[in-house]
Amino acid sequence: MKTRPGPPVIPSDRGKCPFDPPAEYARLRAEEPVSPITFQVAPKDPSGWLVTRHDLVRSILADERFSHRNELLAHVVAPPFPMTEYNPQPSPPGSFAKTDAPEHTKYRRLMAGHFTLRNVQRHEPELHRIVDEALEELAAEGSPADLVTGFADKVALRSTCSLMDVPAELMNGIQEHFSALMALTYTLEEFIHHVEAMDALIRPMIRERMAECGEDFFGRLAATGELSEEELVNMAVLTLAGALDTTPNMLALATFALLEHPDQLALLRGRPELYAQGAVDELLRYLTISHMGSSRCALEDVEIGGTTIKAGQTVVLSLPAANRDPEVFEDPDRLDVTRVPRKHLALGFGAHQCLGQHVARASLRIGLSKLFERFPTLRLAQPAEEVPLRDRAVHYGVDQLLVGWD
Repeated sequence: MKTRPGPPVIPSDRGKCPFDPPAEYARLRAEEPVSPITFQVAPKDPSGWLVTRHDLVRSILADERFSHRNELLAHVVAPPFPMTEYNPQPSPPGSFAKTDAPEHTKYRRLMAGHFTLRNVQRHEPELHRIVDEALEELAAEGSPADLVTGFADKVALRSTCSLMDVPAELMNGIQEHFSALMALTYTLEEFIHHVEAMDALIRPMIRERMAECGEDFFGRLAATGELSEEELVNMAVLTLAGALDTTPNMLALATFALLEHPDQLALLRGRPELYAQGAVDELLRYLTISHMGSSRCALEDVEIGGTTIKAGQTVVLSLPAANRDPEVFEDPDRLDVTRVPRKHLALGFGAHQCLGQHVARASLRIGLSKLFERFPTLRLAQPAEEVPLRDRAVHYGVDQLLVGWD
């Protein structure tokens, strides 16, 4: 396999089906589930490992001997500009996604209460309203329309504004800059611009919430007295921006997948209760938009699957490969909306499992069911092979999905 800057050397050729991970993963999972890879740029050891088997990926995700710290993993999804211009630094305070215990434990404890299943269920009536409103706007726009900008992006943005008490104009600004960063096509100057622009948008709001200590999400965090302004700003970047990338990608890509699997769509139309019973999780498993996987750095020598991972080495955990493991999922390359894939890893596992997983599931369940109910004749308005894919971005998805209806 050839090396290239940026993401690690992992299989990337998806073949003809836009929903299947690279076929090479199946061979590696069966023959060499812990396989060596070499990073072109790395702050420590340039040699690393690609893990593709479900049980091994799951065990590493929950193993505290592997770190998630930013300074150890900066080469895994590196910026597209030369690393000679980029000096990996420790994770900024509050950047909970790139910290370990005890810092991560503290941040997670403070935020988790807002994203409980019960709290998300209280948010669902508002989510229904948001989805209905977006669908009426899509209908008014007329057929054909782009489902990404006309529906998926709107639902994610408005739901986040409501759930976290954030002004829409601020979220629009964050979405513009964060989307540019997720595309991984920026220069060093553009990277600095987008990061500074998001800070300039978020910091005034955080200062206001710290002064008021109200009942909103960030106000309650500020009222704990456990967080500095810098920590709250960085926590806001991750929680707000993250919601604007993953959920709309899944909404649009899942719609694409269902339109291309009419037998499965017919099942959902006839039995909409399947969305809650397992269909949403099956779509998460089948599509696994975290197509570059997750990554950890060994803090000590660890034996995994008969291979010794040395301290300082990085392991890239292929979530798409793990979620197609035939030892865990029967006929894993088939989309089956009647399946209940309880062990899928699309939302991670262990201490860093997706904080907003209940919001994501609710958004997909409500968004998809209402979309196909509102437009019973929904169809692609462009050949499937011409749908532009986000195959070089941090998260997989579609850049545009033109749909039509009668």
